[in-house]
Amino acid sequence: MCGITGYWQMGDGWGGVSAATAEAMALGIVNRGPDDAGVWIDKDAGIALAHRRLSVLELSMAGHQPMVSPSGRFVLVFNGEIYNHLTLRKDMEGRSWRGHSDTETLLSGFEAWGVEATVKKSVGMFAFALWDRVDRVLTLARDRIGEKPVYYGWQKGVFLFGSELKALKAHPAFCGDIDRDALTLLLRYNCIPAPYSIYKGICKLLPATVVQFAFGKENPALGEMPPPKPYWSLSALVEHGLVDRFAGSDSDAVSGLETRLKESVGLQMIADVPLGVFLSGGVDSSTIVALMQAQATRPVKTFTIGFSEQGYNEATHAKAVARHLGTEHNELYVTPSEAQAVIPHLPGFYDEPFSDSSQIPTFLVSRLARQHVTVSLSGDGGDELFGGYNRHVWANSIWRVLRRFPVAFRKILAASITTLSPKAWDRIYAGSSALLPPRLRIVQAGEKAHKLASVLSARSPEETYWGLVSHWETPTDAVVGSAEPPTLLTDRAGWPVIPDPEHRMMYLDAMTYLPDDILVKVDRAAMGVSLETRAPFLDHRVMEFAWCLPLSMKIREGRGKWILRQVLYKYVPRELIERPKMGFGMPIDAWLRGPLREWAEALLDDSRLRREGFFRPEPIRRKWREHLSGVRNWQYHLWDVLMFQAWLDARD
Repeated sequence: MCGITGYWQMGDGWGGVSAATAEAMALGIVNRGPDDAGVWIDKDAGIALAHRRLSVLELSMAGHQPMVSPSGRFVLVFNGEIYNHLTLRKDMEGRSWRGHSDTETLLSGFEAWGVEATVKKSVGMFAFALWDRVDRVLTLARDRIGEKPVYYGWQKGVFLFGSELKALKAHPAFCGDIDRDALTLLLRYNCIPAPYSIYKGICKLLPATVVQFAFGKENPALGEMPPPKPYWSLSALVEHGLVDRFAGSDSDAVSGLETRLKESVGLQMIADVPLGVFLSGGVDSSTIVALMQAQATRPVKTFTIGFSEQGYNEATHAKAVARHLGTEHNELYVTPSEAQAVIPHLPGFYDEPFSDSSQIPTFLVSRLARQHVTVSLSGDGGDELFGGYNRHVWANSIWRVLRRFPVAFRKILAASITTLSPKAWDRIYAGSSALLPPRLRIVQAGEKAHKLASVLSARSPEETYWGLVSHWETPTDAVVGSAEPPTLLTDRAGWPVIPDPEHRMMYLDAMTYLPDDILVKVDRAAMGVSLETRAPFLDHRVMEFAWCLPLSMKIREGRGKWILRQVLYKYVPRELIERPKMGFGMPIDAWLRGPLREWAEALLDDSRLRREGFFRPEPIRRKWREHLSGVRNWQYHLWDVLMFQAWLDARD
């Protein structure tokens, strides 16, 4: 796991191409690679590549980057891991190798097969910049699902790229003009989805694409941005899977999934440094831990964060799973003050505004793990593949009931629900939940009741989903001078034909929520403490198998992840797993009314909002007053604004 950066320019502007500038850009992302650094420049071509290295494979200088190919034609800076690189080496027999790094394997593959063919053969997570010294072509590429980031764009006649915005900002040509349209996306989704970024002129490379810039004698016009070219398509994979359905029995499917997951976990356990795994005690992480322990020769190191607030604490469940599997378990109970102490550092970790509040526990568990290991596996991706989110299970069922009633009646019902605060609904629910079986009990019932109210007026399953994934209903009302840009969720013409609404939601989550929120959250939190994370569920071969399975093998009897549970129950008793889905959140709502109130009030001050000019104070101040009074819980809407404000403070 590493950090990449660099730039291209013609002429002597900004001091010309210099190693010092490239080093400064790389220093901005030192947290991604504290073990080694390197720079390569070609002044005649106007290109500079820089690298920060976190040594995981090939700890010697044979893994140093930027790395030049054996022929001298290609120069590579690479971030990530190619898990099958030893297999790729076998397909290139007759070549001599300097070391055993996957970077060297990639370079040889580029020479033997070309860039696109090599990327298609690769199993892993990656982002890289490749300079072709013969054709003077710069190639940027990103892995299939988007585990590793790449930002790029033109600033004052200079083309900049890097793993994080901090690297680009270190170049003197960087402008940093804030994109108000992108800010509306933050308020909508609590993240800024690719290809957008918070800065004008700077893009995120889309997952599963490559983009090439030909810097030959006829140089590209300044500002030219060629469209990224896909080399793999989740949409095509989904459509193929829906046609070429798995035809075997339930037991055949469970065995097939177990085999593929075991292989993926086994490949991702390869490292030359200490390795562990995050464990929440839920289905996804417990499955990864179980399959790791089954292949390990010693107890696997597991890591869990615990909280005193019971509605947010899964540490006891994780400990029970760890004890059953015999792992070397590490847990840390964090006080509210310790968790809150992380908040001022969030803008530095996330580099652009990001407001998924589970960023706090994600950072805390990453910091705990880094005290013991350099690499940690996770269960990310299981929900999107196997129907794990509540919306996958309930949204279509809710819609089938709602469509029987006129919209006017549903609006009245929604207003009735929101007359009671979430806490009041929690008290009502607490009196009756004891009569329900454990698997049907709801965590944070009041919060979910208010979320249900927000979608009662939906006119289709798609509108129901849109309401469930949206924070601000009309973010342009809050952002001055803005227009909300299109995304995949608003462009239905770009959706594949998926008959089942549940599968449709899973696909959209895998294309948007997973790469733009979940993977960003984990990458930045872990890289903030120089920890590499790996996600075995995101092996594209596991995904291909999952999308061949019928919906009934994912959602059954009102519960998601049926097939994944059957794999897990081979290793862990079901009574350790059977409980409502909790998520990985924090009691932000109570904190904003308590210990964070003064901090939030300063950031949401009416005169300050007017002076800065990004937000209209009226809708924000109204939500703030309602939240403080307890009438409504606007924690997510307010956190979106607060994270931008905190980022703006840190930027100045």
